[in-house]
Amino acid sequence: MKTICFASGNQNKVDEIRHKLGTSILITGLKDLGFTNDIPETGNSLEENARIKARFVHEKFSINCFADDTGLMVDALGGAPGVFSARYAGDQRNSDDNISKLLSEMDSQDHRNAHFLTAICLILDNEEHMFFGNVHGTIQRERRGAQGFGYDSVFVPSLSSRTFAEMSLDEKNLLSHRAIAVAALKKFLEKGK
Repeated sequence: MKTICFASGNQNKVDEIRHKLGTSILITGLKDLGFTNDIPETGNSLEENARIKARFVHEKFSINCFADDTGLMVDALGGAPGVFSARYAGDQRNSDDNISKLLSEMDSQDHRNAHFLTAICLILDNEEHMFFGNVHGTIQRERRGAQGFGYDSVFVPSLSSRTFAEMSLDEKNLLSHRAIAVAALKKFLEKGK
């Protein structure tokens, strides 16, 4: 069984990835390595940030790994928060604050279309590979649901009437941006067995 480190300290994301990849690949997180520091995200795009994080972990621990970066792009806000989604309301990276800022900025907007984009950079046997996932939807006027994390409670994907936070992990993993990118990653890894 392949063991690959998911270069994330966000346990929700690690659990979501483990759930999606199943038992064919053993996923460890940064906490499993005893690493709890933040990895700087200094890129100008989601792809750059995913690459920066994967390269950092690969160089520090000399292991196969992958990293992701995800952004919420809101049409009415010119694509914001985008690459700054995790720190939209400040460097404290507080999801509640981020959602409050987003809802405040969207308050007078009728055009509420948005999309999530996930970029994954895999470094396997010293070679880099990129995978992407994208899902379109709308921003709600208030939070709904108690599941998930990040902006899940205000985002309704196009193929649903419920927010990601109103879905079980199994339901979310059928259509989320991260699930699409991880499915491409899984297909690539399983092909190489």
